[in-house]
Amino acid sequence: MKKLFTLIFFSFLSVNVFSQSKTISLTEAIDIAQKKSPDYKTTLNRNQGSYWRFRNYKARFLPQLRLNATIPEYNNAIRRITNDEGQDVFVNQDQLIVQGGLSLNQNIPYTGGTLSLNSNLERVELFGLNDNIGYSVIPFSISYYQNSLFFNQFKWDKKIEPLIYEESKRDFIEKMEQISITTCQHYFSLLKAQMQLEIAEKNLSNQDTLYQISLGRYKMGKIAENELLQMELTLLNSKNNVTTNKVELKRTSQNLARYLEMDNENLKLDIPEKLPLFDVEVTTALREAQSNRKAVIEFRRQRLEAEREVARAKGTNSVDMRLNANFGISNNANDFNALFNNFNKQQNVSLSVSVPIFDWGVSKSRRKMAEADLDLVNNNVEQETQAFEQEIYLHVLNWSNQRDFLFTAEKAKEVATKRYDISNKRYVLGKITITDLNIALQEKDKAVLQYLNSLEKFWRDYYVLRQLTLYDFINNEKITVEDVIYD
Repeated sequence: MKKLFTLIFFSFLSVNVFSQSKTISLTEAIDIAQKKSPDYKTTLNRNQGSYWRFRNYKARFLPQLRLNATIPEYNNAIRRITNDEGQDVFVNQDQLIVQGGLSLNQNIPYTGGTLSLNSNLERVELFGLNDNIGYSVIPFSISYYQNSLFFNQFKWDKKIEPLIYEESKRDFIEKMEQISITTCQHYFSLLKAQMQLEIAEKNLSNQDTLYQISLGRYKMGKIAENELLQMELTLLNSKNNVTTNKVELKRTSQNLARYLEMDNENLKLDIPEKLPLFDVEVTTALREAQSNRKAVIEFRRQRLEAEREVARAKGTNSVDMRLNANFGISNNANDFNALFNNFNKQQNVSLSVSVPIFDWGVSKSRRKMAEADLDLVNNNVEQETQAFEQEIYLHVLNWSNQRDFLFTAEKAKEVATKRYDISNKRYVLGKITITDLNIALQEKDKAVLQYLNSLEKFWRDYYVLRQLTLYDFINNEKITVEDVIYD
């Protein structure tokens, strides 16, 4: 009864494995993954953050208009104030303050300071025995502030921030090619599982037929019991192999469907066709990689960031100078109509200087640390550049031989399959032993698997080549993606 239930279960599973299946190709799977996969969504979110960072950087150099208001501020408390004679006295303040103003700020990238245009109107109403109302107005006030005269943060931002944004755009393209590689891996895992299940079921059918033939020969006394037991063992192993491959098929189909976010797990895959012949020159691959890859931008950005820290250490550790200047007009009156007559000047300039006289070498150590970090970055970039070029050189060299490997594996599969078919017929005729037949079967299955592995490596190396160079060697054009627009 248990054997009958098991047979019914696996028969049902075999029938439903490809029922209502959807057939897709490798290119279709990649197109779906580049629009729906979890990796795509993660890449999109990361690129979105870089986009808004760049927008924030650009906006910092545009005029910023702000409204500042206090509506209202009410105070009723005893406060300490200093009178005209310089004495501190306690007075009761019961007042209502309403004030508002506009400010227009503009960062100046060439100097590193901020220029501001301000206006302000204030109304103060006092309550108590002598109620009165006072007004104060600043029609306009122009001010300029610079935190350091020897270090310009804006200048370095204009060099580094565009590189960070360009780096993120190239990283987005590289991540899209990485999605192609990952999809290729999932695709071939399922394709190999499907083909191995197909081979296992065919082998099971053949082994069952051969076992029945061997059983008849044994009853006729033409073969020994040992050979019959060997055939029965082969049949049992074939059944186990079918069961194992069905489980593997289910696992790989779920992995691919989940990665593509498809509801249907019953996917039937096409065997990818061979790519058209094209040659890849090392010099061309290196030139395109140096022109397209994010690593080149990353190297430049790392150097600039290290140079910025050296400039910061030199500009702030020796003499620290800050400038603050203001010019405008103002007036105050108890009558609002008289507020805009006879304005008073409002102006001030301050230049603060801080010079370390004896700091136990703190300033020097900061500068030396920044210079050491710059040297370290230069050394790391030089080594990474060499590794970058070596990786491309070795991959191009490997790619030039990959098509030959695939051709050899395909030929070996054909030879091994033909040899097994011949061995199978010879065994039926009683001209070879079961051992020879099993050897031919193992070599055939091994050759098929090697061919599939070689085909997977062929396609995977193709997409790795695209990722390393961001260049389409078939169409002779740079790889680009559609611009992503964020609202």
